[in-house]
Amino acid sequence: MATSLAAQLSVISANSEKSLNLKAQKAAHSKSLIFEPRVAASQSFDTIYTLCYEGFQELCLLDGKFLDFQRDIFSEQSKDEDRTQMTAAENSELDKRLEIFLGLVGGRLRLSPAVKAVEWLIRRFRVHERNTSFLLMTFLPYHTLPIFTTLLSILPSNLPQEYKFLHPCIRSLTPPPRHAIVHTATANTSFASTLNTYVLRICQSRQNYPALIAFWAGVMTEATGSMLDKARSGRKAVQQQNEQDVVLRLLPTLNEGLAMKKVPDLRLGCYILLSVMASKGGLDDKLLTAMMEAVVLGWTGETTIPGLVCLSVLAQHRGAKQITKRLAKELLKVENLPDLLIELSKQRRVDRLANGLCLALVERLRKNGDISGLQIIERVIGSQLLGDPQCCVIVKAMVLVAHQIDEESNPTLGPHLASSLVALTQLPDHIGSVVRGALEATEVDIDELELKLNTSLRRIEAPASHAEDVDMEESNVEMTTTTPDFSSLLQILPKRTATELSFLSHDSSHIYPDLCRAFLVATSNPSDLDSFDKIPILRRDSALEDTLYLSFYMRTWCGPHPVVARASALQMATRCLSASKVDSVDLQALLPYAIGALGDPAAKVRRAAAELLVALNKFFPTNTESKKKLKQLQKWAFDDFYGPGDDTRDLKWISGDIVARLLSEVVIPALEECVLDRKHIESVFQRSLNSPRTSESPKKQDQRLPQTSRASIIAFLSSHAIHTPLFSLKMRLLASLNQLRSVASISRTKVLLPILQQWASFGQAEVSKHCIEEQLDAVEVDDQALMIITSSDNEGFRYLASIISGDVVVGRSAIIEAVFKRLRAIWTSLKGELRISTAQMLLDSAQFPSDNPDEIRKSISQGSAQLLQTTLLSTEILLAFLEQLPTTAELADKPPATKRRRTSHGEIARTPLQDSKQLTAAVQKVTFVLQLIDSSDPGKHPELLKGLFNVLAELQHFKAQVASELAYLQGLVLNSLLAIIKAYKSDPSLKLERSAIRADLLVDCVQKTASPQVQNASLLLIASLADTVPELVLHSVMPIFTFMGSSVLRQNDEYSAHVISQTIREVIPPLISSLRKEKGNPVTGAAELLLSFVAAYEHVPPHRRKGLFTSLVQTLGPEDFLFALLAMLVDKYGPTEGIKAFAADIAGSFSVEIQLQSAVKYLDLVGDVLKPKPTYSTTLLNANDEGISDPKLIAANEIALLPHLLSQKRLASQTGKLLDRDDMDAARIRDLYSTLLENVLALADTLRDQKRLHGACGDVLESLLGLLSTSDFVKSVEGLLDRPSDSLRRKILKSLEVRIDHESPSDANSRSAMLGFLPQLTAIIRESKDVLYKHIAVGCVDKISEKYGKKDLEAVAAAAETIASNHCLGQSDNRLRVMGLLCLASLVEILREGIVSVLPSAIPKALEYMEASMKEDDESQKLHNAGYAFISALVHHLPYMLSGGYLDKLLEISNSSAEADLDDSADESRMDCMRLAAKQIDAKSMFGALEKDWERAAGMGQLALQEYLEILSIAIDRHPKNVVTKYSPILAKIFQNAFDLRRQWTVVADEGLDSDFMAEIETQVNEVAIKMIYKFNDATFRPIFSNLVEWASTSLPKKDEVGRNLRSQSIYGFMAVFFDNLKSIVTSYATYLLDNAVDTLKNVNPKDEVSRELWSRVLRTLVKCFEHDQDDFWQSPSHFSAVAPVLCAQFTNASALPLVEELVPAIVELAAAAESSDHHKELNGAILKHMRSETASVRLAAVKCEQELTDRLGEEWLSMLPEMLPFISELQEDDDEVVEKETHRWIVKIEGVLGESLDSMLQ
Repeated sequence: MATSLAAQLSVISANSEKSLNLKAQKAAHSKSLIFEPRVAASQSFDTIYTLCYEGFQELCLLDGKFLDFQRDIFSEQSKDEDRTQMTAAENSELDKRLEIFLGLVGGRLRLSPAVKAVEWLIRRFRVHERNTSFLLMTFLPYHTLPIFTTLLSILPSNLPQEYKFLHPCIRSLTPPPRHAIVHTATANTSFASTLNTYVLRICQSRQNYPALIAFWAGVMTEATGSMLDKARSGRKAVQQQNEQDVVLRLLPTLNEGLAMKKVPDLRLGCYILLSVMASKGGLDDKLLTAMMEAVVLGWTGETTIPGLVCLSVLAQHRGAKQITKRLAKELLKVENLPDLLIELSKQRRVDRLANGLCLALVERLRKNGDISGLQIIERVIGSQLLGDPQCCVIVKAMVLVAHQIDEESNPTLGPHLASSLVALTQLPDHIGSVVRGALEATEVDIDELELKLNTSLRRIEAPASHAEDVDMEESNVEMTTTTPDFSSLLQILPKRTATELSFLSHDSSHIYPDLCRAFLVATSNPSDLDSFDKIPILRRDSALEDTLYLSFYMRTWCGPHPVVARASALQMATRCLSASKVDSVDLQALLPYAIGALGDPAAKVRRAAAELLVALNKFFPTNTESKKKLKQLQKWAFDDFYGPGDDTRDLKWISGDIVARLLSEVVIPALEECVLDRKHIESVFQRSLNSPRTSESPKKQDQRLPQTSRASIIAFLSSHAIHTPLFSLKMRLLASLNQLRSVASISRTKVLLPILQQWASFGQAEVSKHCIEEQLDAVEVDDQALMIITSSDNEGFRYLASIISGDVVVGRSAIIEAVFKRLRAIWTSLKGELRISTAQMLLDSAQFPSDNPDEIRKSISQGSAQLLQTTLLSTEILLAFLEQLPTTAELADKPPATKRRRTSHGEIARTPLQDSKQLTAAVQKVTFVLQLIDSSDPGKHPELLKGLFNVLAELQHFKAQVASELAYLQGLVLNSLLAIIKAYKSDPSLKLERSAIRADLLVDCVQKTASPQVQNASLLLIASLADTVPELVLHSVMPIFTFMGSSVLRQNDEYSAHVISQTIREVIPPLISSLRKEKGNPVTGAAELLLSFVAAYEHVPPHRRKGLFTSLVQTLGPEDFLFALLAMLVDKYGPTEGIKAFAADIAGSFSVEIQLQSAVKYLDLVGDVLKPKPTYSTTLLNANDEGISDPKLIAANEIALLPHLLSQKRLASQTGKLLDRDDMDAARIRDLYSTLLENVLALADTLRDQKRLHGACGDVLESLLGLLSTSDFVKSVEGLLDRPSDSLRRKILKSLEVRIDHESPSDANSRSAMLGFLPQLTAIIRESKDVLYKHIAVGCVDKISEKYGKKDLEAVAAAAETIASNHCLGQSDNRLRVMGLLCLASLVEILREGIVSVLPSAIPKALEYMEASMKEDDESQKLHNAGYAFISALVHHLPYMLSGGYLDKLLEISNSSAEADLDDSADESRMDCMRLAAKQIDAKSMFGALEKDWERAAGMGQLALQEYLEILSIAIDRHPKNVVTKYSPILAKIFQNAFDLRRQWTVVADEGLDSDFMAEIETQVNEVAIKMIYKFNDATFRPIFSNLVEWASTSLPKKDEVGRNLRSQSIYGFMAVFFDNLKSIVTSYATYLLDNAVDTLKNVNPKDEVSRELWSRVLRTLVKCFEHDQDDFWQSPSHFSAVAPVLCAQFTNASALPLVEELVPAIVELAAAAESSDHHKELNGAILKHMRSETASVRLAAVKCEQELTDRLGEEWLSMLPEMLPFISELQEDDDEVVEKETHRWIVKIEGVLGESLDSMLQ
């Protein structure tokens, strides 16, 4: 056994420099990168230095940096330096110099001079051993080259931990594949850290080279990706933590790498790693931002583009927000940054980076006013580097900055920002539209912004004339790319026009588009605006004389132009009026347009309009003198305002004084409010021009304009609204005019209807054109136009009706939608007949027949239907609809019959119809009207009752005609009727028209339709009628319930359940009330009703059954009907488990009193069944499917339900609670209980002769008793046990046994009652002759004792004596014995020592029964198991009671049981008992009994013996060493017998020994023996071992050679295990068996199988002994000389014995153990002698032995090669081919060990 000192010495040896071990020094010196080991081993350091120095000099020529090492590493003195003689400090200094050199030479390792230089470091300074890690890192980039493989071959065995992955490559001398390096970098953090540290160190020293950086970047990129992939497993929090760990490990390397500005390749590698981490790492924005800053800090022109690539990747995984100030500052330093980004965008996404940059530039612009970034933003957006949402965000940010500009603090920022925004809005194609869309979507007022920036941000466009559409399109294209120049536009304008009179003419203008474009451009510059105003073509000087000048500005301020342009147009007109010296002109034509401008969305425009109106007001003075002049003034633009046509001639004009009042009294006072609110002008018109309301005061009415004036104003404004070509002005005027009601006889509809007619006549193309040109919303125009129609104007209403009816053709569906929208708005204001006629028109339109309707017609039809469906319809309208519904009589050829003709079954006779289409249309109309009624809350229209019943009757006719159920229509009618009936119920003041109710129709709906919905609705209606007018429906109720049983009850939906519930709740009470009035038995009267439900039971969905039947019983009256329902269920379906469970659920829904009452009545019903002449039972019980008529069978089925009902836990619990209260309720319960008990007993007495029924009564009685508390129950049991019936007594006692299980151990009352009952139970066991009765009594004793026994040990002890006596355990019945033994087992646990007095009688009986129970029948095995259960209890609690004869008997029985063919449970119970006995029984008794039992167990067979050994093993394990040692003689005797087992079984065996079986037993014996030996010390076991060997060799007579050999076989089988397990500790024990072993080997008889086997076992034992010899036992000459000659002499038996398998390993192990050259020579000489044997097999065995010795001992054995060579030479020419072949194999092995050929030696 190895000592701690030996271990320490081995560690020292492993770490020593082997300075004294020349062989090891030679091997170390032979390690070389260039030379073979043999050559290298023979080289001196001078030779090596000379060669390597040449390489070093060549390196110096390549790079002068190497010259620095000429003074130390490559100096002449270096040849004499020995690292083993240096101090630690000197070695450390040398390591630094060597590593600097290796770092410098790393980039040139592909060159031969570099390899030569490194050779010197290896040979002289041992860098491969002392600087292994740095050397490997230097060579690792070249891992695919042969030089790396060579390096692997010279590495030491103890590589650093991070290079373990190279071990397979070192063994196979193959280069490591790249994936292995990547995998190691992924999984081994220390390797990755070492690689990173090495690369950083090399780069810091400026020794980096491209191959190293490329290798590092490639490996770490793949490894980082793999690390991050691996980190993505587990929960999200775990993933994040793992990813964070990976990133944190790499960040220090990346920080250092990015800090090295002068190593661009390293920065590139870091960029790659950062990109991978961002792509796979799920990093947060904060870390990504820090990485981006690290990328830009310190980058150079060489790394800018790769840095931008890295930034783009990092930005793509970062949130869409601006970059930091530092990052933006560094990016702005990059030349041509936009161009670089554009170029990069062709290869990868840069949108996030560009977006963040632009946002940062906008922020710089906002905070610092830095305009240098505007050009970059323009380039980025213009180049479409951003997505549409990103572009919108940046534009909105720029607009916001522009909105917040402070012109005083930064006056130059506005123009630059405006210029950029304009440039962006003028971008072409999609990106331009995106920018413009962003401007429109911003919350900033663009009009206000344009004013602030003094520019137009929206595209400058003007409407094109019709003749120049193409030219304008081309010019628009030009405009999108360049901003128009005012001067160039001015030059192309004509000087005058001959044809243009007004720019408001309906004819298209050829000049206005160019003028407008020029004006729009001029608005950005005041001087340009003045220049434009003076152009000749406008004729400003004659502005008040002709129309052209002012009409241009009027059209412009009403057009869809920028706010600046609209405001400027108004200002120019105001300036013109203000500057004019002419005041004798009536400018009222300007008024509608100025009023329209007051409704403009822009406040600035409204302000300009107010100024214009103030200027205009000066032309209309209000003094008295001026009034006359005003009437005589010439009206401006009177002849050509809208051109020379009818549009101008049809204008309405007003007198000047009215204009003056309109301005001064209405418009001018409200101007300030109008400027603030664009809608205010509408309220001004509504307040000032409407007719006065009667509620207004006379004073207020006098302040209004006169009625004629107001009428003139309305006509004036309306005419302009009609005739103006500008639809925007139409809409603004309509917005004000539509606020007016009527003035005098003039309504707004009359004067404005032409506008609606004109707009409705337009097609879709024309509407789109106007809306696009003037930027109007078509829907708003439709709505405003239809606002013209009022409910009080018949002409307008007729126009709408003509549109709906199709008389007026319209070309757009949108106008139809607007028509219905207007109708819906004015519906409530329609009165009387107009509303009814309108509804009728809508109904006809909704049902408009057409085979192929167009889209407009469809829209009208759908709109009409939708309007009717969504508006409130009055009762009159609904009645009108019902009255005009078509009937089948109207549709038939012949006139209607005076009466409905019926078929024999009551169905309507079919009448042939002419046209199926007509019938379809009629059904559709009926459907639509019924839907309208259903959606109109029919409960609010009770007048519809009669009409709906008529429709329901008519639907029966339609059913016959269309051959369909029309279920939907019937459902609509029934639901409406139900709502009306409910309304009558809720409001008693309503009078119900009883004559209109048709109960027969409702019955038909229930019985003659297959639709569940119709049936349900009909039933609900009948239920509601039964509650409201029961006398009208009760006569037809019963058929309904019969039908429900076969239809509605089977439905599985919630609605059907509601219907059934309603029907039961509403219909049954009046029905039962009528039955009671008839003074009959209500139960028999309702039998048919109950039968309907019982018959439907199996069809009712299971989850609805309980609720349905509970509701039914509750409604009928549970005290009368519960028992009947339960009895009918059992009669119909039998007392199945399902029926029992359902009946219990139903009964449990009612009180205890109801349940007991029902039980009493149920028993009466059973008694009635058994009467000779039954009374009411024949009415109730006649529905079973099997047609059972036997009263006894019926009674038996019925009575089977009662025990189940009465045994419900809930009933017992409720009964106990009620009885505990001791009040009136408890008294009633006791009375009912007594009655029930009396009736049960009485019935049982009458049925005594009928066993089945009598037994059923006993079951009822048992269940009934279970309702009582434990104390009451025990008292009842005591009384009932006196009855003579055995079966009844057994049932009562069984119920007690069951009751015990359910009692709580902590219940004091139950405990005292049960323990008090024990004496009576023991009396039953003693006195009763009924074995089954006794069996139950023992079970009760067992359970009472187990639950309460510890509270009264005396009572339990008395019971134990009774059970152990002949009255129980002594009986012959096996079941009673089993129960008794199990009960005693429980009592042992309870009584412990208190049961000792019982055991002398109980244990022998138990063992006797166990011995007799070795049979295969179930009862015997139960007795077997019960016996072992009893013994187990004894062993566990009273182990001292099992000793001596009892234990011997137990072991004997167990042996027999093991060999008996019993089932698994018997085996398990036996083994559990015996294992427990082995642990619990004291060692002396157990080991002594086992010694006695050996012979029996061995004689029984294998199974018994195996169990015996298992028990022995457990006993040995259980007891401590001192106890086991104490009884070592007994154990020694047991194992001596065990080792003799092979001999004994072989002697008695009839057909020879089963070797497999014997081997299995011996293996088990050996294992147990080893366990025993571990418990012994040397002083105890050595004598035992000596005696065992002596016993094996001498105890048998010599003539019994076979017996001795067999016994020795067992001993040596054990010895092999013994030496193998205890190893070197017991090597000295070989002394005792040495002589016997030598003798056995010498006297082996190869022809005897037993002798051969013994020979093999001896050799195997010797092998194990030799193998574990660590104390030089076999090196001792006395031991070696005793065994070696005998072993070598065995070669002579080569032909008969397996020498190679058995002998050769023994000799090899002996040679290895005897490490002495003398011993080796002795062995070798003896073996060599056999090589000259005459027998080929002997020579062959000797050769094979030499082969194994050569393999095992190597050079140590081959030191005797000179002696071997002559023999080898001879054997090479052996006569036997096999010998010759094996000799050559031996030679090959020798050469492999020596490393050289034997040919020269053998010659």
